[in-house]
Amino acid sequence: MVNKELVRNEHSVGQNCFHLTWTPKYRYPLGRTSGMRRVLWRGISDSAKRWGIKVIELRVMEDHVHVFVHIPPTMSVSKCVQILKGASSHQIREFMPRLKGYNALWSRGYFYRSVGAVTGAVVENYIRNSQGDHAYWKQKPLANQIGLTRASE
Repeated sequence: MVNKELVRNEHSVGQNCFHLTWTPKYRYPLGRTSGMRRVLWRGISDSAKRWGIKVIELRVMEDHVHVFVHIPPTMSVSKCVQILKGASSHQIREFMPRLKGYNALWSRGYFYRSVGAVTGAVVENYIRNSQGDHAYWKQKPLANQIGLTRASE
């Protein structure tokens, strides 16, 4: 289930949730054993915590990784992936020293998709039907659904 909590910062409010997936170079089965999966899981989890990335769900598969994260508002998706791939690469190389000679354990690419508590269609409809500030009062149920509220309420 999507985390519906909005994060409040000094000058912003929102969610920065992403589904990320990446694969080992040449689809090498890095996660083929439970021991290797645990090492990769720990590397990803520990580095996420250190960098303020909230891991909502994580699954290390035989030949790819799925992670659902909430990242800080100042962090880019590419920086998040760099951190998680780098840390897990470091952990697995410590676990399997023979892999230290390889230049890269992970493929260069990755998949990402933003994930939120409302669909694109809901946001599109909200914007399309907005008519200045007065639209807020007409759209109150929708505004509440996506977490918009007035300070006076």
